[in-house]
Amino acid sequence: MTGRRNDGNPPGPRSSEPRPTESRVPDARASKPRPFKSRPPGSQRPGFRPGPRHAGPQPGSAGDGSAVLYGWHPVVQALANGARGLHRLLATENAAARLEAEFGGALRIAPELVRPSEIGRLLGPDAVHQGLYLEAEPLPAPGLDDLPADALLLALDQITDPHNVGAIVRTAAAFGVAGIVTTARHAPGATGVLAKSASGGLEHVPFVTVRNLAEALIALGERGFTRVGLDSDAPASLDGLTVARPLVIVLGAEGKGLRERTRNCCDVLARIPFSGAIRSLNVSNAAAITLYALGRTADPDLP
Repeated sequence: MTGRRNDGNPPGPRSSEPRPTESRVPDARASKPRPFKSRPPGSQRPGFRPGPRHAGPQPGSAGDGSAVLYGWHPVVQALANGARGLHRLLATENAAARLEAEFGGALRIAPELVRPSEIGRLLGPDAVHQGLYLEAEPLPAPGLDDLPADALLLALDQITDPHNVGAIVRTAAAFGVAGIVTTARHAPGATGVLAKSASGGLEHVPFVTVRNLAEALIALGERGFTRVGLDSDAPASLDGLTVARPLVIVLGAEGKGLRERTRNCCDVLARIPFSGAIRSLNVSNAAAITLYALGRTADPDLP
């Protein structure tokens, strides 16, 4: 919920920490090496070379500050992003073949072929990794002064659930948001569960990390940004607003909504006009509705 009232019972924040896996007796069949099934001579596209078979990823191997990305869309988008430094790519045989077809063999990093269970031991049993695991450099983060003068931005006020933030990033990428303003504290890292929920959106929408959100909103206001805060108690309805770029839409955490100082830094507070029995939404759904409603009125090029 993006307002101060919460009429539903939203779930608490979900942890992105992997669960410990149960110890199992090694399967004798699993210990036999399985060769990489290459194409017949002359049929394999040039530039694709399978890396050496990996003996097995170790838990905590990405504890060096690397971003961990897993799943088809996050990994493919990261591999296609030249600004993303790459450290290590693990792939099952089937996933490696899909990557070969996707990139025409021209991968920036050779995959190490592993079994699905080896990636599962790194991520935990609930991670839907689709046979791909990537350790990469965090993306460079712009500052407020680096943003375009006519930017459409989102600002997140202590939204801590990585699933929600990831879904917001994916929506932001779909609506052409130039950046997401968030704080270093009370915000999840751009890795793991967040990256999976963003479905590749991290490669297209940068995070602008600030020390104090209210001060950042004041600075954006001085640059001419209209600051619209989403609040379920607001007198103004979202469908009645007419705004122009540059624009920053401010979203609060579910249950708590916007903090008082954040509210005071907004030029206008608006609510989503509900007509049904349920009067609240997940914050990522609220972000999508608001971006559609205000993004169209703020962009003169849209029909």
